[in-house]
Amino acid sequence: MADAVLVLNCGSSSIKYQLIDGAGNVLARGLAERIGEDYGRLTHAGPGGDVDRSAPIADHESGLRAILSAFDETGPPLDGDLLVAVGHRVVHGGDRFADPVLIDDEVMDTIRELIPLAPLHNPANLTGIEVARKFFSTVPHVAVFDTAFHQTMPEHAYTYAVPRQWQHDYGVRRYGFHGTSVAYVAREAARLLDRDPGEVNLIVAHLGNGASITAIARGRSVDTSMGLTPLEGLVMGTRSGDVDPAIGAHLWRLVGAGAETVDEALNRNSGLLALAGANDMREVHRKAEAGEDGASLALDVYCYRLRKYVGAYYAVLGRVNAIVFTAGVGENDADVRARSLAGLEWLGIEVDAARNVSTDRGARFISPAGAKVAVLVIPTNEELEIAREARAVAHSR
Repeated sequence: MADAVLVLNCGSSSIKYQLIDGAGNVLARGLAERIGEDYGRLTHAGPGGDVDRSAPIADHESGLRAILSAFDETGPPLDGDLLVAVGHRVVHGGDRFADPVLIDDEVMDTIRELIPLAPLHNPANLTGIEVARKFFSTVPHVAVFDTAFHQTMPEHAYTYAVPRQWQHDYGVRRYGFHGTSVAYVAREAARLLDRDPGEVNLIVAHLGNGASITAIARGRSVDTSMGLTPLEGLVMGTRSGDVDPAIGAHLWRLVGAGAETVDEALNRNSGLLALAGANDMREVHRKAEAGEDGASLALDVYCYRLRKYVGAYYAVLGRVNAIVFTAGVGENDADVRARSLAGLEWLGIEVDAARNVSTDRGARFISPAGAKVAVLVIPTNEELEIAREARAVAHSR
């Protein structure tokens, strides 16, 4: 019986993919990158060997053809005997999609209507779906939305205090992102705690180049730091996180800076990059250790903002079973974890120094035994979560 899911994550110039079977094993994975540029590259790892090929990739259709060729070379064959579904990551589902959905023409039209909410991501996601549906016309295609997990937020948490017309006519509200990662991590946290997912209250910090934090009550998202866009909330690699919204008007009055200039600066030239001159946290640590201006302050600002949100979400939840760190920084940076939770012992939140610096890379406790609030590190796996959700939708048809 077919049980494998081909998971596709299509960006504007790339296709990242994994083939995952029903037991969660990765049968093959790869990346087609620099699509539409003079120099393209396909890297693929399959059971029959690896492929590393450099050649121009004109468009996403050419990229998928190259991927299928790599599967032909290394296996396994992508046919109806293997594939139960193709799962697609879609960044923004607005308030239309609270669950993964079987893709049809109506769903495609709705994703297209939502492009103004994610102009950099939804068009590429759509292109990937359109191309894949041509190549896999007999296999169910399922859209899994980054925003869907947060559709359980109560109205008072997602509503901005702005003119009603903005919300009703322009969709201005909090949506949240990283939902696929948070859903996976929350389930794994419940397993580690030996509790039912519907029983646990969690604070999940997804810390990568993009960063967000989510309050989860009894398995459901009730608040999250990213908002209408991924700019709001925590300090990130190149994004500012929370700022006074009047900054744009202030800069326009002073120097005539337009909306596009300010938007570009806050999204691409702020965050750790602005403060430390580097958006990679490893480089920020190196600069701080070398005494370079701004790097120590960048770490202070980053960890302070995270600690402030932990405290706020503790207040929202009232009872917290665990704080969970995930994604690149969350999984690998012991210093950030320790500094972000320092001083919260009175809330029952403590980090065990030896556990925190352990070289173990699996899901693990870094709090002392018997701590009132567990502190966990759980590697995220968005592709596996997409595969699980796509498989469930395909089987429910």
